[in-house]
Amino acid sequence: MAFKLPPPARPLLRAQLASRPANGHVAFIPQIRKLVFEFCNKWPSSANARTYIHNHLEQLARANPHVEIVVRQRTQKEPIIRGFYMNDREKVIPLNGFEVTGIAKKVQLLLDSSGAKIKPLKRRTIESTTEAARGIWSGLHVEEPYKI
Repeated sequence: MAFKLPPPARPLLRAQLASRPANGHVAFIPQIRKLVFEFCNKWPSSANARTYIHNHLEQLARANPHVEIVVRQRTQKEPIIRGFYMNDREKVIPLNGFEVTGIAKKVQLLLDSSGAKIKPLKRRTIESTTEAARGIWSGLHVEEPYKI
């Protein structure tokens, strides 16, 4: 009896071994895709925004190469920063009244944010359509209050 070899398997290509990027314990994909700084060149309320853009924007862009950074002038309007996210949402933060360090904190807030809508953590109270058989209990309607 002759020994038979199994049929040759399909070759495993290197491209098939790569995994798709996903947020998890191995890979993290930042959700922000674009930051837009908008300021006025003349208004004093934009002075700190202009200072931040002049002094800190280049190192911000080097630290976050995945984010497109756009600087746009808004004549005679307050300075703002817009964050555009992968889920087609945008967040806008006004920058008037912030010092340069406050602007840096707001930029970091936009960079760390997911762009998802903020949901309240508290649940709505449950309201029954029918009244309970014994009525509603309250600690104020008992003869002797509960002692801890």
